[in-house]
This record gives sequence, C-alpha cells and structure tokens, in this order.
Amino acid sequence: MEKIASFTVDHLRLLRGVYVSRRDVTDSGDVITTFDIRMTEPNRMEALTPRSLHAMEHLAATFLRNHPQWKNRVVYWGPMGCCTGNYLILKGDLMPNDILPLMREVMEFIAGYEGKVPGATARDCGNYTFMDLAAARRDARRYLTEVLSRPKEENLTYP
Repeated sequence: MEKIASFTVDHLRLLRGVYVSRRDVTDSGDVITTFDIRMTEPNRMEALTPRSLHAMEHLAATFLRNHPQWKNRVVYWGPMGCCTGNYLILKGDLMPNDILPLMREVMEFIAGYEGKVPGATARDCGNYTFMDLAAARRDARRYLTEVLSRPKEENLTYP
C-alpha cells in the first residue's frame, strides 16, 4: 500500500502551528482544504489528553458552526488520533494565513469558556462524561499565546 500524505510529513521537525494538510477537489469541482491544527510538537512535547481534546471538539465545533462568516464553509473539526492537535476541514482553496484570525477566535472562545460544554449530555454525546474543560481551556490558552499570537513561517509551512 502507498503511504498516505500525512505520514510523509517529517514529525521529527514539525512544530506547533497551522498547516495545510491537503487539498481535495470534489466531483463537482469544489476545493476542500484540510488544516492540521498542531497544538503540541510530536514526540517532543506531552500530547493533549483525550478528555481535553473531546471538550475542545465540542466547543470548537459549536463555535465554528455558528460563526457568522465561516459557518457555511465548515465541513469538520475533530481531534487527531495521536492527540497532538486537531483537523479542520473547510470549503475553499485556503492557506494558513486565511484562517489565523479564525483560529485565534476559536482558541479565545475555548480558553475563556465557562459553563456546561455544549452537547455534553447523555442524550447528545456518546461519552459525555469523558471531557476535561479545565484542560481544554489551558491547552487552548497555551496554543493561543505561544503559537497563534506570533506565528512564524515555520509554524505555517510543513518542514
């Protein structure tokens, strides 16, 4: 079998950042861009906890699907299996700089969120108690202040 594109990225050199993971064209000709929202350095920093990622998933997906400018372009937000970040899939041929303001808004929302996590009930979620809002807030704040506030080229282009 051929190695998929995401397994060809040099994770030994990959930094935290916002990267274009891939672009796909649908049968109707629409472009869909998948972003790698890398919140920890693979194999060098501690991974995010699954409970943090789950809370973050509920919060980010809710925020994005209600965003006045972006809601109609959102296809998906969800955690990476390796627990080092999330994937964001948007309609359109986009670059990291196009979504940096949006990512700052998302992380500000998560970092400052208080109250019940949207969809965190037995009726709405398959594992609603498996969340850690405090960790999600901490992880979002760290990513926002250490990466998104002043990204460099190496945080926006795969090595």
